Amino acid sequence: MSIDSRYKGIFYMLLAALGFSVMGGAAKILKGSFGAGQLVFWRNSIGLIVLIAAFIIKPPVNKGGKFHLLLFRGMMGTTALYTLLYCILHIPLGTAMTYNLTSALFIAVFSFLLFREYHGRIVLLAVLLGFLGMLLIYKPAMHFPWYYHVAGLVSGITSALAYITVNRLAGYYDSRIIVLAFIGTGVLVPSVLMFVRYAGNLPADDVFFINWRTPVGIEWLYVLWLGLAALFGQYFVTKAYGADKAGVVSAIGYANIIFSVFIGMALGDAFPNWMSSLGILCIIGSGVIISLVKKKTAAVEK
Repeated sequence: MSIDSRYKGIFYMLLAALGFSVMGGAAKILKGSFGAGQLVFWRNSIGLIVLIAAFIIKPPVNKGGKFHLLLFRGMMGTTALYTLLYCILHIPLGTAMTYNLTSALFIAVFSFLLFREYHGRIVLLAVLLGFLGMLLIYKPAMHFPWYYHVAGLVSGITSALAYITVNRLAGYYDSRIIVLAFIGTGVLVPSVLMFVRYAGNLPADDVFFINWRTPVGIEWLYVLWLGLAALFGQYFVTKAYGADKAGVVSAIGYANIIFSVFIGMALGDAFPNWMSSLGILCIIGSGVIISLVKKKTAAVEK
């Protein structure tokens, strides 16, 4: 089944949102056994093994020339993952995800300031509608220590910078290489910090100077679930931001919330109340508005 080129970015982002939601379910199960740094390491290690196998089967073809952007994408993505998992382990999942998904707003700001990208007032209103829906579902609390809020905002800002960079790399590298930049950094950073912790006999923490922790028993299943779902989401989010402008594609990422609500219910969460249901409708409305605007724009161009 072929996909209209105008909607490839939207389709890919829906798949990415599903993958990240499934990953969140695995993280929710594992967060009682692993710290944030350990989850970063195992999430990316699984993906790295799969990527290496994919490269052996089909070597990547790259134009190259933007290695500095690859490094920047890797560092921003890894920072976003660290701060997101840190928030998930210390504040409610809904609040943590709310902060991370503010990336859509930061993308709109950075895209305009850095590249003068402007998608029109209707698309801007659709992004804000999606953000409103996100707040209605997750109802973020503001009574936590300030550093949790700082970590959450850093998660949103660095996610935005990473996604914008993906869009700039799309014409130069195979999508898998762009994913590798993130996953490779996500394995290297916790590995180096773990080595420093043991070499310097430093006290362990849950984020940076971590202890080695090998999954046992059924934990291996959840770790595989975490890593493969994350790789699936990362691959398609890379395809999405390569297929369309960041400001448009990011709004579709709000579908993450819809998927997360139902995955959470499968894991024992309560059925969404009326406020959360209204939020879901806002998010769906955001995606529909953007799709209609794109269709109208395409018709005018023809």
